[in-house]
Amino acid sequence: MDPSSETSDDGGDAKGRVANAAHDIGGFIRAQREAAQVSLRQLAALAGVSNPYLSQIERGLRNPSAEVLAQIAKGLRVSSEVLYMRAGYLEQRPHSPVRDALLAETAITERQKQVLLDIYESFRRENAANEDRGDATDHKGGVPGGDRDNEVPHRITEVPPRQENEQP
Repeated sequence: MDPSSETSDDGGDAKGRVANAAHDIGGFIRAQREAAQVSLRQLAALAGVSNPYLSQIERGLRNPSAEVLAQIAKGLRVSSEVLYMRAGYLEQRPHSPVRDALLAETAITERQKQVLLDIYESFRRENAANEDRGDATDHKGGVPGGDRDNEVPHRITEVPPRQENEQP
């Protein structure tokens, strides 16, 4: 029997799925590298891998470890989570425009992205819990009946001290 024709219990071609995942992550890494205008040699140095190994990853011949993916993500300044999902190490979470924008942002670090995502998710969970309880929050300013975003702040204007020769 040809070993390449082995199938898993679910009837799918297990080796084909692995090859497709490797090709998908490799193509994605190559596209990200080219978009960032980083050479293969530069990315290999940043990721701490050899040029031939990175080339094999990009061509779908090798499937990188999670550790190598993290280093590649750092070198490309993209989210390691995105690479992990592409490689099949993580399940894909539901998309949201806010989440996608944060993950694509290059001006902040991976740690900062994760903190912002955690905060965002905690707000989403809190709002969902409030809706389930039937709270009277009308989502204006985050407090019942509040509209803090539209309130005009009270300003204190400082009056300059009078000069000696000024009349009251």
